[in-house]
Formats: sequence, C-alpha cells, structure tokens
Amino acid sequence: MNARRLRASLKGWGGVGAMAVVCALAAVFALLLPVAQSREDDASDRAGRGVARGEQTADEDCPAPQDQSLAPDSGTRNGAAVRKIVERGSLIVGVDQNSYRWGYRDPNSASKKADLEGFDIDLARAIAKDILGDEKKITFRAVPTIERVPAIQRGEVDMVVRTMSISCTRLDQVAFSSPYFKTGQQVLAPKGSAITGYDGSLAKKRICAAKGSTALEALEKGRADGTLAASADFEEHTVPNQLDCLVRLQLGEVDAVVTDGALAASQAAQDPTVQLKGEPFTEEYYGVAMKKTGADDLIRRVNAILVDYRKDKWQASYGEWLRGTLGKSGGPPPVTYK
Repeated sequence: MNARRLRASLKGWGGVGAMAVVCALAAVFALLLPVAQSREDDASDRAGRGVARGEQTADEDCPAPQDQSLAPDSGTRNGAAVRKIVERGSLIVGVDQNSYRWGYRDPNSASKKADLEGFDIDLARAIAKDILGDEKKITFRAVPTIERVPAIQRGEVDMVVRTMSISCTRLDQVAFSSPYFKTGQQVLAPKGSAITGYDGSLAKKRICAAKGSTALEALEKGRADGTLAASADFEEHTVPNQLDCLVRLQLGEVDAVVTDGALAASQAAQDPTVQLKGEPFTEEYYGVAMKKTGADDLIRRVNAILVDYRKDKWQASYGEWLRGTLGKSGGPPPVTYK
C-alpha cells in the first residue's frame, strides 16, 4: 500500500500539463466505461460582517438532511432492488475517476492498468462484496458532477458513490444512505493570492464551481443572503465536472474554486501552487445515493453494510487514501436515522 501511495505523489499529479493529460484521459475513459472490475461579505460590509462558518447546513424546513436515511436491515436480501442486483450478478456504481485519493486512476500504478482506486472506490467494493460475495462483481460508470442525480433517476446505475453531499435539494430527487464522511465547503486559490477565504476578499473575483454541486448552491445562497460579495462572479464560471475548476485555476481563467474541503485538500496535494484559504463555511456529509422510490431494501442493506464498515474498514481506508492530505481523523461521523 505504501509503495502505491508514493507512486501517486505530487510528482505525477501537479501542474497544468499533468492535469490536462488527466482530463484528456478522463474523456477517453468516459467513452469506454462501463468497465467491470474497475468519488462574504459584500465589499461594502467588510468591516462589519464576519466570515460565515457552519451557517448553511440546511434550510429551516429541512433540518439535518444527513439524519433522514432509513434504519439498517441486513436481512433485506430478498427485496426487489437487491434481488435485481443479485440476478444481474454485478453492482453498477456511478463514480468519479478524476478525484485524487477519492476515485481516480493512478497512471503510475504497478499493474500499469490504471484501475480505479481511492476512498470512495473502497466503499463501493465493500458494498459489492456484501451483496454479491465478491468485490470484483462491480461495474464502474464514470459520471460527471452534474449527471449524478440523473444517472440514478434514469436507472443507469444502482447507486452513486462519488463524494456526494446529502442536501435538502437532493433529498427531493434521490435517497441517501446514512453519512460516511463529514466535510464542508471551502475556498481554494493560488498560494500568492490575496484571497483569504469565504469573505470580502472574494469581491470582484472569478469563482469556479461545478454545476449540480452543493458548492454552487452555497454560492447562490450567499448571493441571496448577502454573505457573498455582489461583485463576486461565479455564474459565468460553472463547469460540468469539479476537476475542471482546478484546471481553470491553474490556467488563470478563474481566481478561486469553491468545493468540498475534502476534495480541495486533495487538489492542493496534486498542485503545490494552490492552497485552502480560510475555514469551511458549511457543514456537509457524504452519502451513498440511490433511487428515491422502489429501493428501500437496498438503502437499508447499504446502511447495514456501513455499520460494519465504520467499525472495521473505514479507518484503514482513510489512512491509506486521505490521512496524507487531511491529517489524522477522529473517525466517521455519528449516525442518526429517521
């Protein structure tokens, strides 16, 4: 494991050129998948308002979206959704293949196959192993940020395991497992930038966010409630895939990126010329997304899998993939079911 982590170090991933190659590879792999076997101030108010931190967790009519999943039930082996997967003989999972340490292809891997790996990939394989008895009985389908919900709704995947935050908006569209990771929106910018975080320093700055992301929701909410400077420009800088924001930042086409802090930390590890600015200004939780109707048995089964995964495998996966960029972890977030 350690050798693989070293091979996936900054040498192979930093800089504009490397990321351009990654994006080109992503386009090719997206065509080839599925692959069996293989994740505030307004400028005028700078003196009078502080940075908004943890204020945008949920709407008043949708408290604690991370606590809305069904209780686990490991006995749901004969439900329609689980039975469909068993009869097919393969779990179809929507994933990312460009998020360093979460779901990505390492061109320096010893096998030279550049198989998908990362924290989200470990979880997806664990789900496949529990349901089908073999972690290799899995079909990965690369889905861009904006296509995560539609891919579930159209039935193209059984679930999405792709750094997907549980939000009130998304709960109207899909169902989620209990949370398996806690994060928050954060600002990423060049080290020499005068940007200091989600504050007045974003005035008149070009900000990139992915379409369909909670980062974009947070920016839109900030514009509406006045915690984001009116002159901050993000409407013209949205992209289909979150990684595209890092490339635009490297090319100087935007001044900052807003994304989940967990993803931003991994991107800062890819490119040592950028860094996280300020503290997270939201509180969010990743969950496994599934169909909103007709999949209750699968949701309960995944939640049962997560109970054991948090006990036995979560820390090991975190240690391999994320500790180097996020530091020591206190473990997975606490869970409450509806």
